[in-house]
Amino acid sequence: MRFPRTRPRSLAGQLFAMQVVLVAAVVAGCAFFAYVSGSSQAKETATRQVRTAALAIAGAPSVREAIRTPDPSAVLQPYAEQVRKDTGIAFVTIMDPHRVRWTHPNAERIGESFLGHTARALRGETFSETYTGTLGPSIRVVTPIRDGNRIVGLVSAGITVERVSSQVRAQLGALGLAAGAALALGGLGTYVINARLRRHTHGMNAAELSRLHDYHEATLHAVREGLLMLDGQRRIALINDAGRELLGLAPGTVGRRVAELDLPAPLTGALLASEERVDEVHLTADRVIVVNTRPVVGGERRGTVVTLRDHTELQALSGELDSERGFTQALRSQAHEAANRLHTVVSLIELGREEEAVGFATAELELAQVLTDRVVGAVGEPVLAALLLGKAAQANERGVELVLADDSLIDDGALPATLPQRDLVTILGNLIDNAVDAASEAVTGPGPGSGPGSGVPAQRTGPRPARARVTVTALADDGELLLRVADNGAGVGPDDAAEVFRRGWSTHGAGRGLGLALVRQAAHRNGGAVVLEQGPDGGAEFTVRLPLAACSGAREESTT
Repeated sequence: MRFPRTRPRSLAGQLFAMQVVLVAAVVAGCAFFAYVSGSSQAKETATRQVRTAALAIAGAPSVREAIRTPDPSAVLQPYAEQVRKDTGIAFVTIMDPHRVRWTHPNAERIGESFLGHTARALRGETFSETYTGTLGPSIRVVTPIRDGNRIVGLVSAGITVERVSSQVRAQLGALGLAAGAALALGGLGTYVINARLRRHTHGMNAAELSRLHDYHEATLHAVREGLLMLDGQRRIALINDAGRELLGLAPGTVGRRVAELDLPAPLTGALLASEERVDEVHLTADRVIVVNTRPVVGGERRGTVVTLRDHTELQALSGELDSERGFTQALRSQAHEAANRLHTVVSLIELGREEEAVGFATAELELAQVLTDRVVGAVGEPVLAALLLGKAAQANERGVELVLADDSLIDDGALPATLPQRDLVTILGNLIDNAVDAASEAVTGPGPGSGPGSGVPAQRTGPRPARARVTVTALADDGELLLRVADNGAGVGPDDAAEVFRRGWSTHGAGRGLGLALVRQAAHRNGGAVVLEQGPDGGAEFTVRLPLAACSGAREESTT
């Protein structure tokens, strides 16, 4: 028959038992020490009491005069009894040098020999001893009576051990009550403390807590998401390796306040918020992260649990997907236009106007080939060339002319292999998209979401341009890659220039206002910078400079 395995006592229970035993041992030890100390003190007090009485009697002139009389007992017995009653001692015995009693509490014992030691007193000393006499064991003091230089008698004053013991027993009763009260208070305090400990440890025992700690540590290092725990004072109580990497924090940040970590202001605000945050997108210097926060509440605010997910790659893939979608739409529109043009050529031929058909087809081919030849000839980087041609097709569909500046030149192989192509697409693609939006609205009028804070230039106050135009400059020279995009739109107002790179600077709807923030992040990640100025045509001009030497040290994960 197998008996069920009993669960070990909880940690709080174990500590409670240990503390009760410890308190009991301490109280018992203190009681024993107090008892021993009280017994010793009672004996010392009794010795001082009888010593004082004996010395006072030995020094009394009346005692010496009585000794000179023929019958000393007649005078000394009443005197000794009076002293005994007044001082509360057990006996006062006055004797001659030969130990014959002149006084005794029991008058029948007068004339008998004193039971005890007298040799030291006869030598002139005063001493104390515990001796068993006619009244039982007693603490006594023996001192000589001097008459000039002669010892004419001895005095012994004593108190019975039983009386001293009774005094100690009376004190012991009070000591027992005090010890019991101390034990009860100690037990009650221990119970209260351990009840609180049991509540905080949820009734788990030491082995369970140790196992939970091991699992906790393993989980922290195993999860790929960042985990950050803040205490009630907004200090970092715990952070795992992924959290440090996502936030760009150095080791040793545990215990520091979030406000001291030099994180972007929106991200710091999200971490310090008292309310719950769900799937908020924030940018650090190098990453796009999704933040979720949840307050830890248990009768009072205890802190915040924060999870961090890296969306840098996802955001880049999303941008590439948008570009591919745009390319697909442009190709679909071009196919539709090509079909219309082919029908036009066929119709002209059927009408017998072959020369006009050839002229129309040749003109369309020349217009389509000019930009292609210009891009292919100036930009040897295949990714940038393909991006420019695709964006040119998209711009053309929106009635915007995309022009490659005459001084553009990127030779094949001029860009290092460590410069992430995805970052190039992010930078140039977002800048061109914003410029096309601004130029298109400058010609056709602002849309419902334009204006200050929209992520595109504000409504134009001057005359509108006849044709929307975006000018792109791509130049690799002197160890630097320059990417410049200018438009002839309304430009960016001075009040918005400082906010244009902030995430969320858009009123076009949810999910907008992230492009320029990603541009600045990609430039920073590769050691470069982005600058906003007024373009030559009055619109906005964004210039990105990437040092090619710094790009060689860019992190390789950006290319994955």
